[in-house]
Amino acid sequence: MLKSKLSAWFAVWMALLTAAFYRWPDMHMVWWGAIGLSSTTGVVVGVLVHRPNRRWPWFLLATALACFGLGDLLYNVQTDVLGLDNPFPSAPDGLYLAMYPLVAGGLLGFIRARTGRNNRDSLLDAATLTIGLALLSWIFLIDPYVRNTELTLWQKMVSIAYPLGDVLTLAVFARLVTGGVRRTGSINLLGLGTAGLLITDVVYGLIQLNGDWHVGGPTDLGWVVCYGAWAAAALHPSMRELTEPTRSVNTDLGGRRIALLGAASLIAPGVTLVEASVGTVRDAAVIAVSSGVMFVLVLTRLAGVMGVHRQSLARERELREATTTLVSAADPAEALSAVRTALDRLLPADTPHTVAVVRVDVEAELPAPGLVRVAGLAPDVRAELHEYSSTLRHPLGVTSDTLYLAAPTEALQALQPTFEVLASQAAMALERIALTAEVNRRNSEAYFRTLIHNTSDVILIVDDNDVIQYASPSAGTVFGDERIAGYELWEFIAHDERPRLAEALGQVRSGLHSHDVIDVRAERVDGSALVVEADCRDLRDDTTVGGLVLTVRDVTERRRMEEQLIRQAFHDALTGLANRVLFQDRVEQAVVSAGRHGSLVGVLFIDLDDFKIVNDTLGHAVGDELLRSVARRITGELRPSDTVARLGGDEFAALIEADSMSDLELAAERITLALAEPFAVAGESVNGISSIGLSTTVDASSAEQLMRQADLALYVAKGAGKGRWRRYQSELHTAVLERLELRAALDQAVKEHQFVLQYQPIVDLETGVPLGFEALVRWNHPTRGMIAPGHFIEVAEESGLIVPMGRMVLQQALSTAARWQRSTAPGALRYMSVNVSARQFRTPGFVEEVRQLLHSSGVEPGTLLLEITESLLLRNDDQVRADLEALRAMGIRLAIDDFGTGYSSLSYLQHMPIDVLKIDKSFVDDMLSSTQQRAVVTAIVQLAQTFNLSVVAEGVEEAGQREALQEIGCPYGQGYLFARPLSEPDAFALIPKTAPFAAMA
Repeated sequence: MLKSKLSAWFAVWMALLTAAFYRWPDMHMVWWGAIGLSSTTGVVVGVLVHRPNRRWPWFLLATALACFGLGDLLYNVQTDVLGLDNPFPSAPDGLYLAMYPLVAGGLLGFIRARTGRNNRDSLLDAATLTIGLALLSWIFLIDPYVRNTELTLWQKMVSIAYPLGDVLTLAVFARLVTGGVRRTGSINLLGLGTAGLLITDVVYGLIQLNGDWHVGGPTDLGWVVCYGAWAAAALHPSMRELTEPTRSVNTDLGGRRIALLGAASLIAPGVTLVEASVGTVRDAAVIAVSSGVMFVLVLTRLAGVMGVHRQSLARERELREATTTLVSAADPAEALSAVRTALDRLLPADTPHTVAVVRVDVEAELPAPGLVRVAGLAPDVRAELHEYSSTLRHPLGVTSDTLYLAAPTEALQALQPTFEVLASQAAMALERIALTAEVNRRNSEAYFRTLIHNTSDVILIVDDNDVIQYASPSAGTVFGDERIAGYELWEFIAHDERPRLAEALGQVRSGLHSHDVIDVRAERVDGSALVVEADCRDLRDDTTVGGLVLTVRDVTERRRMEEQLIRQAFHDALTGLANRVLFQDRVEQAVVSAGRHGSLVGVLFIDLDDFKIVNDTLGHAVGDELLRSVARRITGELRPSDTVARLGGDEFAALIEADSMSDLELAAERITLALAEPFAVAGESVNGISSIGLSTTVDASSAEQLMRQADLALYVAKGAGKGRWRRYQSELHTAVLERLELRAALDQAVKEHQFVLQYQPIVDLETGVPLGFEALVRWNHPTRGMIAPGHFIEVAEESGLIVPMGRMVLQQALSTAARWQRSTAPGALRYMSVNVSARQFRTPGFVEEVRQLLHSSGVEPGTLLLEITESLLLRNDDQVRADLEALRAMGIRLAIDDFGTGYSSLSYLQHMPIDVLKIDKSFVDDMLSSTQQRAVVTAIVQLAQTFNLSVVAEGVEEAGQREALQEIGCPYGQGYLFARPLSEPDAFALIPKTAPFAAMA
């Protein structure tokens, strides 16, 4: 009680001394000395009574007051005893000036103890305020001393030193109060004393400049306030907090702080305005420097505000992540791990720190949270945190644990608010985990009791005679009646399953197995069958049970679904055949068996040749039905012991165990012939011609090798033509490799532009006059010479190289046409025909590419005739139709090449923009010897005339063929009869140089 009233009693004592000082001025020396001695004594007494953590800042303050009082005593001796009239400067001035650095040192000690040394924001704010007030000090105190000609140099220096000391004191105290610390009674008293000192010094300086100063005036009251307030600050109980580390409160730019800093910043322009209004601005340099420094300080302060904002956002993000982890934590270890991780991330990088969780005695009082000294903690905690002087702590609630974070004091002060929030969240998470565990513990018994009564599993207790002693209520759901206790277990088990279940129960009773799980077929009360899974455990030694415990679960539907899933996993959903996985497994087993017994095994790979066309023209529904029909037909040609599989798409396979190679070859021949017969699908006659590759264990030693060889044989079969089968032979492998080498060489040929064009004329059959030329590509191989397209076009189509190759052919043909047109009379060259593959035509941007090539070559669009295949027109493709119409709109003419060899249809002749039909050479070859072929050619010509289309017969090699074509009305043709494909110069020689060609009708 006495400690809390010391500052109040001291204030009364100082008031009495002050009253005596002014009441009996003749004894002012005594009273003033008592005031100075009392203030110094008061600080010392406060330190001894309250025992702060750090004493030296207070002793510096006491020393400053002692210097102040001793200076006053010497000054009074000089004036009152020695009779000197206002001696200046003198020895007392040295004591007065010594007071300022001592006060500054004491205040800096408070700053370092409370808020550390790195609070840059408060330092900047204090500097801004100090510079503004220092400018006023310069204008009204320092500069007049500097300009006073009546003062000596020594007098000027001492006079200037007083306001400089005031500025120093102001700067340090402003740093203390702007550091974001909580205001206490001791700080307020220190501020009061500092204000009294500064105000009195300013008044004293002005009096010294403008008049005479004497002891006993009202000015002395300010120094009395300084004496008394500083001593009262030391006597106040809150003086201990000035040397304790504390959490920094909000140092953001609040309204009052902004107003104060704004006012300080306006001092310089205000002084300039005042001086300018009364005359010349005398202190422009000082004002400019002050303004510049304050401008830099303001910018630095704003940068600091942005940095603090970013740091706050980062800490909020880390807190959110930590909170999310804490909410999902299932046990205390996981929660504390989340807290440690969050603290590691919240502290600045590379900051040394220690996190400790200390268990508190249940009967002891939980420690208060906050920033504390490590030296004041319990010995076990000090031993763990001995590397640091300060630590943050926070109790963790119901767990009786306390969380400690030890680190450098400055880092702890900045992190304290965030630490408290995180610790509170951790305490809540730990409390939730503890409460959940307690609730689970209390509810477990009721939970399991309810579970037994409501579970779908049946709990049966069976005695040594296999009589059911207890059945859970779910027995009614599984067995049709829950009242089965008292019956023998065997009454509910299928007869053929009883021996197996009896053996399992005997093993459990004998101890061979602690428990056993078995699937058995059971019977309900009404006689219906089901499949149950029985888990048997021996609890005969448990007095609460006293028997075998059978957990019975109805798995009838599950087993049915498992069987269905197994079938789906190993069988094709569309055809019901084995799938690739099952087929490969069967092949592996067959190869192993063949190696062990010396038997012969063969694998057939079957691929439908034109399945894509069926899908594209008739739809996927018809395609699926065709696949099912193919599966049935393949299966019908083989034995039940053989395995037929669908590998995917239109690919099938068959595994055959045979006695001889001829049996395997006959099987391949039978399947080929069977699939060659058309299929009746959805009212349509659909072609199912297939290619087959056969491999045997004669050439293969493993399942993988056997299937790979069958695939190679299939590759060769498809290359030989449609509807064929081939058996793998060693030379086939070489042929496939040659084909792959051809593909690689073809790719290089495209890159190196090794292709050249030859030109075959299209003539009027009646006159033999050329109407145009068809550009035919040839491969000018570096070593093999000129290669015809039949040797590489198929590979180019497969690899996609046909697209860049076709682009080169079109560009070269147009360039040739442009040269010929420039070298002949106008209209002499009317047509240049170029083949376009379906793949090239469907390439995005093909129409625009043709447009650009025409434009760059300068050839008129009507000169170009593009030949396309029927396969491009089979699908009712809107994009193909649009591209064809776009080409026609440009003036380009379109022809169908090899007409009659594909799925010819009247529909596309009606709806597609076609100009010319080219009859395939195969029809022309036999038209003289076959009346049927002649009739086909006649029908094509008549069909073209009906649709107003031109007709060109390809492959005319005999004069009789020419005459026959003329007789049936075919007007145009091309072939060896007229000219073989020619080089560019030879073809150019056939073009009339004066008379234009006749137009193709």
